[in-house]
Amino acid sequence: MHNLLIYIIIYYIVINIISFLAMLYDKRKAIKNEYRVSEKTLFYLALALGGVGIYTGMIVFRHKTKHMTFKVFIPLIIILNFTIIGYIIFKFIK
Repeated sequence: MHNLLIYIIIYYIVINIISFLAMLYDKRKAIKNEYRVSEKTLFYLALALGGVGIYTGMIVFRHKTKHMTFKVFIPLIIILNFTIIGYIIFKFIK
């Protein structure tokens, strides 16, 4: 079970880095008025436990901060992310 915790931590770090970089990529494309990352993809990344990366990208790059759906749902998804991680840890690591 110790390995499971290590895998969860590694996954969590990697998915949040990917999510953060997706926000950077989308911001750069928005500035150039080029093809962008879909909002659905950004929400999927958040739901895949990358909510902190998306939210951090919102703040650091000042990106999607005027979108009410991002302002409301990303923090809710982060709470869901922590709930899922907590459940996995308490359920499988005893």
